[in-house]
Amino acid sequence: PALFMENARKSSIVSRANSIGSTSASSVPNTDDEDSDYHQEPYKESYKDRRRRAHTQAEQKRRDAIKKGYDDLQAIVPTCEQQDFSIGSQKLSKAIVLQKTIDYIQFLHKEKKKQEEEVSTLRKDVMALKIMKVNYEQIVKAHQDNPNEGKDQVSDEVKFNVFQGIMDSLFQSFNASISVTSFQELSACVFSWIEEHCKPQTLRDIVIGVLHQVKSQLF
Repeated sequence: PALFMENARKSSIVSRANSIGSTSASSVPNTDDEDSDYHQEPYKESYKDRRRRAHTQAEQKRRDAIKKGYDDLQAIVPTCEQQDFSIGSQKLSKAIVLQKTIDYIQFLHKEKKKQEEEVSTLRKDVMALKIMKVNYEQIVKAHQDNPNEGKDQVSDEVKFNVFQGIMDSLFQSFNASISVTSFQELSACVFSWIEEHCKPQTLRDIVIGVLHQVKSQLF
């Protein structure tokens, strides 16, 4: 009986141990199921990831803008479109594009200055022509008002003397005002002389002076 009771006690202890183990096992979560559920949840982007993505997009946008700017320069600047045998068919570098752009802008500045000088010269030509036009209109008007006055009374010699006197007077001021260092300076001085010494009133005074001189010689 004592042995029977001892075996019964041991069997009871083992049964309780198995019961406790079963209860503990049932309380442990199923890790395989949890892993499966975790992978099924949607990925949530962190704030750091959003900042990194926004920075990458902004950087790409900046690079695209710079590339477009260089492409526009190559399309606008004529020298960038010409074949450069020193680099073959390779694409122009940014440094070459910038240098060619600077050279082209400097060329345009020189052309602009040259055109401004040409416009200034043309304005002087127009002013001189206007003065000559006014003078010829006055001469024509005077002849129309008195078409027969002095007819057949003045010889060709007297006419030549009057013309020579006018030209001599004009040449004196012309010779004193004109510089012949260069053709450009000569042209500028001629128009300046016309504006200063060929005004209607000045020419009128010269002609009157010459006529008085010729008159005194004749009479």
